[in-house]
Amino acid sequence: MSGAHAHALYYHGHSPIHHLAPECKLVAQLLFILIVVATPREAVWAFALYAAVLVAVAIAAQLPVGFVLRRLVIELPFVAFAFLLPFVARGQQVEVLGLSLSVEGLWGAWNILIKGTLGVAASIIVASTTTMAELVRGLDRLRLPKAFTSIATFMIRYFDVVSDEMARMRIARESRGYDPRFLWHAKALAQSAGALFIRSYERGERVYLAMLSRGYTGEMPAFVSTAASPAMWLAACSVPAAALAICLAAWGTR
Repeated sequence: MSGAHAHALYYHGHSPIHHLAPECKLVAQLLFILIVVATPREAVWAFALYAAVLVAVAIAAQLPVGFVLRRLVIELPFVAFAFLLPFVARGQQVEVLGLSLSVEGLWGAWNILIKGTLGVAASIIVASTTTMAELVRGLDRLRLPKAFTSIATFMIRYFDVVSDEMARMRIARESRGYDPRFLWHAKALAQSAGALFIRSYERGERVYLAMLSRGYTGEMPAFVSTAASPAMWLAACSVPAAALAICLAAWGTR
């Protein structure tokens, strides 16, 4: 089950981070992000230490540098917004390369950029070492509502079905010499989307009836798996513990 439904962010491996229980990694990630957000933006050295902690975890997880960097591209919209702040914020101005920039805007841009990058990097490390099925199982162990985890499980499983259906429709179009790509092909794309919706809806009805015939009562069966050990919790919480020490030092030297 652990290897099932691996998503695009997942990097298959057998590192100690991969073998940690998913609930341990989720809790450690949440605590780490909260601590980073609570750190004063002026403590530049603290964020450098946070980055060093994440680099150490990524090395322990045996994640390639390029793999992590490529997935950091997801934060580019936030980076663009951060770069606009020094130009639109008010207050004291400072000259940088001939440009008049707001001091408060520069600090705001730094705050968004560094905290966002560290948060995204932490999320990438967790996602890269945990399959989607394990993530849902971890949320279930953390006592999230059953309705939430059940819906998430169905979404993960049904996404593969819809993706396969979309691929078959694309192959069928191309085999008939038609491959709509441009703006004037919008009608054909809309028709394909409508057909995909109908097929997915009908497939969902058939799957649901099949589940009922096999005794489905509204809850997915619980998978037998070993709960997180104290050693796993200790290993996972060592990361937010180190971050907490850095954060307290940053506030103490402010």
